[in-house]
Amino acid sequence: MGLFDDFSRLLEIRLEEFLRNNPQLELQALAENLREQEEDTSRLLIDLQAQEKQLQTDILNTAQEIQRWHGRIEKAQTAGRQDLAQAAQEREAALLRQGNQRWGQMEVLKERIQQTEELQRKIQSRQQEVRDKIKQEEATPTAASSSRQATSGWYHTPQSKPDPSEDQFRPRDMHEQHEALTRTKKRAECR
Repeated sequence: MGLFDDFSRLLEIRLEEFLRNNPQLELQALAENLREQEEDTSRLLIDLQAQEKQLQTDILNTAQEIQRWHGRIEKAQTAGRQDLAQAAQEREAALLRQGNQRWGQMEVLKERIQQTEELQRKIQSRQQEVRDKIKQEEATPTAASSSRQATSGWYHTPQSKPDPSEDQFRPRDMHEQHEALTRTKKRAECR
């Protein structure tokens, strides 16, 4: 595994260097990461809200059962049937414990929903910051020229004259290289 670990570290280092040399791609990678986090958070929030709805339904059903058994206790006591009243009281007590447990679960779930909503707001805020930064980088002429200088070695040597069509393909090539490095890194992390 040592060779694989070394190769994985090398890829990570190369990816980090590539992103440092191409800040616009680093911002795009960050934007993509934030988008994925926001989607995951949205799915989690929907799941938690569905669980909350189910718990509310369970609590209401339990409350109705408690009322029904409470009525049975009163009927049994009125009829002088202490044996039935005792059994109904035990069932009512079990339902009360169950209801309290579900109520506690719902309180914990509500707290998790609030935390998830707060996380979602933070992610959305961070996404806006990154979008603003990307717009700022795109609007800054020095950023574009410095990225061209950093990547010019990929397309021609100092002795050769650059092909004008290279400028049209450069952003796509950079994006493809970034994607390939990212996929390789993710595969390495999964293992």
